[in-house]
Amino acid sequence: MNIIISNASGRPFYEQIYDQLRAAILSGEAAPGELLPSIRALARDLRVSVITTKRAYDELERDGFINTVAGRGCFVAERSPEWAREEQLRQIEGHLQQAVELARQARITGGELLEMLRVMADGDGT
Repeated sequence: MNIIISNASGRPFYEQIYDQLRAAILSGEAAPGELLPSIRALARDLRVSVITTKRAYDELERDGFINTVAGRGCFVAERSPEWAREEQLRQIEGHLQQAVELARQARITGGELLEMLRVMADGDGT
């Protein structure tokens, strides 16, 4: 797993770390039970503060993506199919909220937006 942080992104480093680890967990790149790099080792590799990596790990644990075992490290949390589906639903809701906001700005009605979604969901672009 390769984490890359960017000074130019405008997002805090801990958020960049959180997002990349979360994406690796959701995609299966980081498997349940897998040991993650230690907070200190990751901080050293990324050349950031230990506080920065600790914050990312704390938020991952708070959100149920990882578990910390005292003296052993941080591990990717086991997850049920329901958990994975719930996470995907949250992501979809976020994307739909962005679409609603754009539609409002473009003065697209709810009916028009629903029709666009219906066409896209049916896979019938004609």
